[in-house]
Amino acid sequence: MKLAIKAFRKGGDGRAIAPRPGWLAFGTLAALVALSLALVFVFTQSTRVADDLAREDERLLVARYMDRAAASIATAQAVQTTWDDATRRASIGNDPVWQDTFIGQFFWNRFKADAVFLVRPDGTLMRSFVNGEPSNAAGYQELRWQVEGLISRAQPLLSADDAAVQMRRLADAQWPFDSAGRPLSTWAGMSVLYRGRPAFLTVLSIIPDHEFSLLKRKPNFVASLRYFDTGWMAQMGRDLILPGVMFKTAPPLAENLNQVPVDNVFGERLGWIEWNAKTPGPTIVRRTAPLLVVYLLFFLGLFAGAMKIVRRLRQTTQELQASEAQAQHNSMHDAMSGLPNRGYYMQRLRTQLAASIAGTLQGNLFVAYIDLDSFKVINDTLGHQIGDELVRQVAARLRRNLPPQDFVSRFGGDEFVLLRCAPGGAESADALGAEIMALMREPFVISGTTLDVTCSCGISWGPEQSEDPAELLRRADIAMYRAKQRGRSRYRRFTHDMDASAKLRGEMETELRRAISKDELSVAYQPIVAIESGAVRGFEALLRWGHRDRGQIRPDLFVPIAERGGLMVPLGNWMLRHVFNECRNWPDCDISVNLSPVQIMAADFVATMAGLISETGMDPRRVVLEITEGVMLDRSAHVVGVLRALGQMGFRIALDDFGTGYSSLAYLRLFQFDRIKIDRSFVQNIEGDGDARSILSSIVSLGRNLRMKVVAEGVETEIQRLLVQTAGCDMAQGYLFWKPMPAEEARALLGQREEAPRLKLAG
Repeated sequence: MKLAIKAFRKGGDGRAIAPRPGWLAFGTLAALVALSLALVFVFTQSTRVADDLAREDERLLVARYMDRAAASIATAQAVQTTWDDATRRASIGNDPVWQDTFIGQFFWNRFKADAVFLVRPDGTLMRSFVNGEPSNAAGYQELRWQVEGLISRAQPLLSADDAAVQMRRLADAQWPFDSAGRPLSTWAGMSVLYRGRPAFLTVLSIIPDHEFSLLKRKPNFVASLRYFDTGWMAQMGRDLILPGVMFKTAPPLAENLNQVPVDNVFGERLGWIEWNAKTPGPTIVRRTAPLLVVYLLFFLGLFAGAMKIVRRLRQTTQELQASEAQAQHNSMHDAMSGLPNRGYYMQRLRTQLAASIAGTLQGNLFVAYIDLDSFKVINDTLGHQIGDELVRQVAARLRRNLPPQDFVSRFGGDEFVLLRCAPGGAESADALGAEIMALMREPFVISGTTLDVTCSCGISWGPEQSEDPAELLRRADIAMYRAKQRGRSRYRRFTHDMDASAKLRGEMETELRRAISKDELSVAYQPIVAIESGAVRGFEALLRWGHRDRGQIRPDLFVPIAERGGLMVPLGNWMLRHVFNECRNWPDCDISVNLSPVQIMAADFVATMAGLISETGMDPRRVVLEITEGVMLDRSAHVVGVLRALGQMGFRIALDDFGTGYSSLAYLRLFQFDRIKIDRSFVQNIEGDGDARSILSSIVSLGRNLRMKVVAEGVETEIQRLLVQTAGCDMAQGYLFWKPMPAEEARALLGQREEAPRLKLAG
């Protein structure tokens, strides 16, 4: 505007004279060129800054990953070095056979340690292992001075619970203890070059975990070596989403590479970790270049004059029309998945159903109601971002693999509804259901996580089953719910008997709400006995619903109704309050109570438990809270935090139905359970299945090594009892000993515990 103003000049009489077109055009063009050059310069600098910042962020991520790696190795290995037996056999004494198994082989099999050295506090080698096998001491001399240096720098290995550290005097050294009087592990680690290959070298002290008096002198140390092999580098690349991660002894020269130097604790340069750098600069250029073009077009529009203004007005009109069309599209489609929404679907269903009834459209209209199984668990454990991406991938898969004439819609959440016109009835419905099930068999990969997601599907069709669109949708929903009742990951066709079942479920949900509010439920108690003597050690509390008209209703019938109706939290709270009030004055015994995933995921669950303890006066140390492996899916930080808070309150935690979930061994490393309960499926097959006996023995051995009590469920015969006893189980429950009983009988049974214990068939 300033150039335009200055382009005007005054005549002799002071009146403004319009500038010559040439000067005006030249001034406008010069301004346009100058501004364009400035924009190009800004774009160029911004891309360089963006590339530099991205490289710096990548280097920071890799540096932090390397810092955490050694600490993670030490934390994992501390499970094996914090052990009374280890102190006796590898620190106070010298048992080579024990060391070969529980140090050499265990560190190789469990932690993939390429070399392990058992050393004294002064660095003197006692025993060495390579790939889990005993080895001569030749290779240790290359590392001894570094091992000695790490031992001298070893610091306490602290957990979140170790708030205070105090030093106590041993016979030959000061040693760190926590506030409860337990000795703490000490460790140190660094990167080294060993025989020309980079590796982590860590040292970890051997200390007792129960008999603390064993620690009288400075203990021996376990030094472990883990190479930066291609597998480890590849894992780093996957964890940090960095391509081409590798270790080089020379710095990279290529411009497309990024690197972080690797030094040991003495400041010596070992080499560099390099990878293909991500450069957002070109992307910025591609995305911002259109702005420059728009800017140039804008000035050209001014330069063009009136004709350009007319053209712009026409273009504006077209844009308004496109915007109106987009708004119309948005009102009929789901924003997240891009699929038609409920309103669009119902409009299409009404139109095609009317055409089918009139005879202008041949065949039946099939309505398939699709609901993802365990979607809420995925949202709660992996996060809503993962859940949203899963919805988008499911939508893309349905749209990509189903015939183009199928109409796929998203109703919200994890609910998809499909409309297909095809001849036939039940046979075509079966074909559609099988096709949908086949599409969901392939796992989904989201942010590096592989998810095996299944779906439940219900199918109805009209006008054969109904001429009302809303009724067709309702019947498909009923059939889908029946599929979930039958075990999920399947489809069901609507049949008329399902309508009565849906009505019954609605009635039972209302009655269950009333039963909870009016305290019409009850609890039965099944004894848990010592496997060797049969003496009662505790009880598992089991919820019972005795309906005044329907009689006893099984938990596998009313629990799914509670889950669908949002009653799991009040039902679980009723159960806990009732058990605490009923059992608080019983003689000393354990009371086990099952927790549902919905309870644990509730934001106020820990506060609720604290309130119940205060209200009822129950001693939390007598309560064993049982959770299933599904609660631990993906190692949810929220779940682990809740379990630790419950443990600090005094509750003990048991992992129920062990061996049937997603990754049992990973959960045992993630959280220290007080006991594990072996699923009854292993016990029921143990008499005639040698593999089942082997699995049982392995589970018991694992539990003992991790200092957990092992309980066998579902023991129904004397042979099963003898086999689980031989395997080493501590406790058992099942119909061989006792059936679930009312509270009065359980209380009376505790009063008879001083008599000679006996095994009996429950009758």
